[in-house]
Amino acid sequence: MLRVDSIDLYYGAARALRAVTLAAEPGKVTCVLGRNGVGKTSLLGALAGRHAVSRGSIRLDDVDITRLAPHDRARRGIAYVPQGREIFPLLTVEENLKTGFAPLPREDRSIPADVFSLFPVLEGMLRRRGGDLSGGHQQQLAIARALVMRPRLLLLDEQTEGIQPSIIKDIGRVIAYLRNLGHIAVVLVEQYLDFARELGDFFAVMDRGAIVYSCGRDGMDQAALRRAMAI
Repeated sequence: MLRVDSIDLYYGAARALRAVTLAAEPGKVTCVLGRNGVGKTSLLGALAGRHAVSRGSIRLDDVDITRLAPHDRARRGIAYVPQGREIFPLLTVEENLKTGFAPLPREDRSIPADVFSLFPVLEGMLRRRGGDLSGGHQQQLAIARALVMRPRLLLLDEQTEGIQPSIIKDIGRVIAYLRNLGHIAVVLVEQYLDFARELGDFFAVMDRGAIVYSCGRDGMDQAALRRAMAI
């Protein structure tokens, strides 16, 4: 379980996160919503260890990981699929997938079978370079690479941005499958409420670096959620 307690993040003098508190449970999807520029990506960067927080704590399964480097967090089971995908364009699909081996012990360095059952198109593209794939297939590759790491916590940033509707549906099915496995906690950053609402168990809306509204699926007030997103 992920517990984020009152974290602040600064870029120089600019405050990007303001006392953000958040939780993510195994078998659940926590959706972080809001407009562009409100701090959603900064939050995921802080969780992945890309940005050091100046205050507050981040704990995974009751272990304080606030000061751990990104590679140490990866070894503890945190996988991050960033906005823009960040695949290696000159590596083949297979080589891109195998970069997910880095945080794993040697005996676990294999591509899980469910990667190709979830993304069957990739199995036929193993020898193609990542840069030759369409944007949608690159997005699938980026998620598949994260799954090679056998994550306990999966951080997904704007997975629907610029992607054709058919692949958005495929990605939605993959997230639902991962949630239903019961042992992976998912934090999904998303701008599109309809996509998030189909998948989410918990919802947090950000504005100006702070969480301004939060709720669970059972207690969701859709009108209040939409108002918070329109601030």
